[in-house]
Amino acid sequence: MRKSIVSALAITLLGAVTVLPAGAARPSSAGDVLPACTPSQAPGVAHCGAIQLLNPGVNWQGVHGPSTNAKGGKKPPSGGGSPSGYFPGDIESAYNLASAIDALAKSSYVPTVAIVDAYNDPNAIADVATYRATFQLPSCDGSTGSGCVTQVNQTGGTQLPRNNTSWSEEISLDLDMVSATCPSCHILLVEAKSASMNDLGTAVNYAATQAQVISNSYGASASSSDSSYNNLYFKHSGVVITASAGDSGYGAEYPASSPYVTAVGGTTLTASNSTKRGWSETVWSGTGSGCSTYDQNPGWQPTTLCSGRTVADVAADANPSTGVAVYDTYGQTGWLVFGGTSVASPIIASIYALAGNTSSVTAASLYANSSSLNKVTSGSNALNCSTYLCNAADSLPSSSGYGGYNGPTGNGTPNSTVGF
Repeated sequence: MRKSIVSALAITLLGAVTVLPAGAARPSSAGDVLPACTPSQAPGVAHCGAIQLLNPGVNWQGVHGPSTNAKGGKKPPSGGGSPSGYFPGDIESAYNLASAIDALAKSSYVPTVAIVDAYNDPNAIADVATYRATFQLPSCDGSTGSGCVTQVNQTGGTQLPRNNTSWSEEISLDLDMVSATCPSCHILLVEAKSASMNDLGTAVNYAATQAQVISNSYGASASSSDSSYNNLYFKHSGVVITASAGDSGYGAEYPASSPYVTAVGGTTLTASNSTKRGWSETVWSGTGSGCSTYDQNPGWQPTTLCSGRTVADVAADANPSTGVAVYDTYGQTGWLVFGGTSVASPIIASIYALAGNTSSVTAASLYANSSSLNKVTSGSNALNCSTYLCNAADSLPSSSGYGGYNGPTGNGTPNSTVGF
């Protein structure tokens, strides 16, 4: 079963790129990708979405975009290792976050971004400390203070679940992306005892008592149980919850399809001298999108081709070939490059935190302020598809009231914190 899933993904979404089975032996050819987790076929069981780019075949020092942040910029300090992929300064530059990052650093407000994942990463605190030190971000020693990480189980206790090398890659990715995007945020890592939606949902419920924003970089097949999960786990007034749209192309996953979360799609982010922004984005062919069969339209989305919940609402970088630098040593060797909408979800969650008004905003705010986002107008996540649900070139017109909206990237990608 796993072999057929991998083959389909490689052929239909990533072209000539080879997708190796989760846990495959290395080495590989430059540009091959390796999903951290194997998708589960069991109802109500999620898989993490982190996708590793193996043996990056590009000179990453030559593709970094313009950076306005000396800390986390184009080059790590000497002695800081040899990371590839995009750095914190690239994320800051691509999404125009410098002013928001600086403003939060100078304020007395310190928001908490919660990361919900399954199982335990025993090296999580040490690894994120290395990432932050390498890019000269505020130190994070796991105690109290700006930028610290707290690691707990799904009910807030200190007895952590069993270790898992696959989910530890996701955990490292999530922690590093919050660190990169919101260096002054507290980070709460809540580890569920399994990848079941019930355990992950229990972790979300605890996180909602402690954090202003919660990021979920995992997904499960949509099912008739989704409506009950919505009310049990994802309906938290005053708390923003983001969820990855998925990495298998067109099709809606859960919990991204929940009307109570912000569904986050993925792009291919490329440095560009031909744009004023310094960057360009197209739809990443692997991003999830689509029309939910089980979740109702929340009332602030188009209904042109979908009477239910449409995925996604917003997007950020997700293509492994334009992936981000991540540091992970549990079953890994240190510096890695990761993609997947697992990158995009914690980035968007952290931008909500930077905006500082999570008690009053929802995903609907992205629709009300969509003109302030970077519109994505090219690329598709399905073969021979010409509708806005899967093709950015067929984005909805302004006359629809949802100008520029398309399924793979929603209303667009962040331009500072406007809309959040």
